[in-house]
Amino acid sequence: MAKPSQTESNHWQTLTSLAPWLWPKGELELRLRVVLAVVLLVAAKAANVLVPLAYARAVDALTPRGAEMVAVPVALVVAYGLLRMAASAFGELRSAVFAKVQARAARRISLSVFAHLHALSMRYHMDRQTGGLSRVLERGTRGISFVLNFLLFNIIPTIVEIFLVAGILWGMFDFSFAGVTLVTIGGYVLFTLLFTNWRLRFRREMNNTDQEANTKAIDSLLNYETVKYFGNEAHEVRRYDESLTRYERAYVRSETTLNMLNSGQAAIIAVGLTLVMLLAGQGVTQGHMTVGDFVLVNTYLIQLYMPLNILGFAYREIKQGLTDTEAMFELLQEAQEVADAPDAKPLAAGPGALRFSDVRFGYRPDRVILKGVSFEVPPGKTLAIVGPTGAGKSTISRLLFRFYDTTGGSIAIDGQDIRAVTQPSLRAAIGVVPQDTVLFNDTIRYNIGYGRPGATEDEIVEAAKLAQVHDFVMRLPEGYKTMVGERGLKLSGGEKQRVAIARTILKNPRILILDEATSALDTRTEQEIQSALRGVSRNRTTLVIAHRLSTVVEADEIMVLQDGIIVERGTHGVLIAADGLYAEMWRRQSEAVAAAEAAARAQAAADLDGTRISRARQVARE
Repeated sequence: MAKPSQTESNHWQTLTSLAPWLWPKGELELRLRVVLAVVLLVAAKAANVLVPLAYARAVDALTPRGAEMVAVPVALVVAYGLLRMAASAFGELRSAVFAKVQARAARRISLSVFAHLHALSMRYHMDRQTGGLSRVLERGTRGISFVLNFLLFNIIPTIVEIFLVAGILWGMFDFSFAGVTLVTIGGYVLFTLLFTNWRLRFRREMNNTDQEANTKAIDSLLNYETVKYFGNEAHEVRRYDESLTRYERAYVRSETTLNMLNSGQAAIIAVGLTLVMLLAGQGVTQGHMTVGDFVLVNTYLIQLYMPLNILGFAYREIKQGLTDTEAMFELLQEAQEVADAPDAKPLAAGPGALRFSDVRFGYRPDRVILKGVSFEVPPGKTLAIVGPTGAGKSTISRLLFRFYDTTGGSIAIDGQDIRAVTQPSLRAAIGVVPQDTVLFNDTIRYNIGYGRPGATEDEIVEAAKLAQVHDFVMRLPEGYKTMVGERGLKLSGGEKQRVAIARTILKNPRILILDEATSALDTRTEQEIQSALRGVSRNRTTLVIAHRLSTVVEADEIMVLQDGIIVERGTHGVLIAADGLYAEMWRRQSEAVAAAEAAARAQAAADLDGTRISRARQVARE
């Protein structure tokens, strides 16, 4: 946990980081709004300070007799009403004028953080927790509003008003009134800050347990199918309830200490009011103060107490808002592991020649995955990469996309080192059909159109036809407007793969990666998908990362990886003749397929025999 001095320093840094967003460059309208909001704030406080004076003079004016008694109080009462109206109107106008500045700052900061998160490397996103991260963004945006509302338009103006009132009381009467007022307000503020600091631990515990519960809930719901597979609904409910129970305990402690804070604040204000009233009463009896003055000092202290009444809440929310905003700003400070070079240029157009030169890579220094991999894929040709699990097959595709940078060697497309080109232009040139196709919780049209936002309806339909998914979509009641559900759960594996293929066709990349694209499908569906994939890969440089060797037989070259090293390469026929690792893998898979087919035939025969026996028994009964 950070030390108090360090925390305050962090809060100050957060405020200084927030300031430029409130005074944006090139935004004359927003800057004028800030200036006007300050002017209205001063006007509102000035009117607010004059209200008790008008009220006190009206009270005094009621004591004389005669004609003056009718005219003067009316004018003072009208002035009192106008001043109250002005104070309220100026305050509301200030809020209305500043609303756009506040909303624009929150929007732009949130947008910057969101864009930065997408720019971070895959390593960061593999380690993050989606639920907790969403809470950071949500609280950070809300924290900005709290900080601006309470700090700029509540705390700072109230402090200014306190010194204005103390100066007026000192000038009109003597220092004792100003002294009692300042001591009362000072004691109130000191007690509030110390007590609120003490009870912030319960607020932090509330936030931590809330974030933990939210993370568990989202993680559980995202893995809905897995929960169902293992029948662990009760286990998930129990885990969630444990977090909610901790939140409940922290909430009760937080609310109980809030009641104690409110009681202490009320006691301090009551003592201060009593002392001021005693001084004023003594002044009235001694003749150097009027009844209006008696009312004046009482009104001033009550008027100051009103905004201070929420000081504990405001202070806590400001500190929490600064903490939440700081957490969001920290996301902006998160280093971008894979960044474009300062002189990076867009990837130049080309046929799609691909070259890996002595590529080395490890996710951690103690876990080396690729140990000097070199190969070339001529334009329009297909290279299949096969090998045991953990050999480094999928790592090759991640390096090609620059999700990570190599630790040694280089990767080039059409002779251009991918580290010397911009990442958007690199990724625009590469399309992928992954094993685990994740779709957005939107329509089929949106998910296909995601390959090229802005594509026309005809282009989307044409891509769907090439992916052999159009006929399926047209059989659905809502057609292309059909919602696919969270992560595409409403579609089967084959249907999702076809949508992913259509999306890649629409992108029209020069290099295509098929990363275990059919390994999770049944044989029949796999054959249908393979037909669509052959159409997509035609005339494109293609990398096929495969587990099922039957899908790579037609590849121009097959490369066998083992422990991060290329151990064999050649066509299917050459590798079978070599009788090495590839041939062994082929035999094992062929035997497994043959066994599965034999089992299926036996089951079918058994089912047929069972059907015949049932029919014979039915005939005999008849």
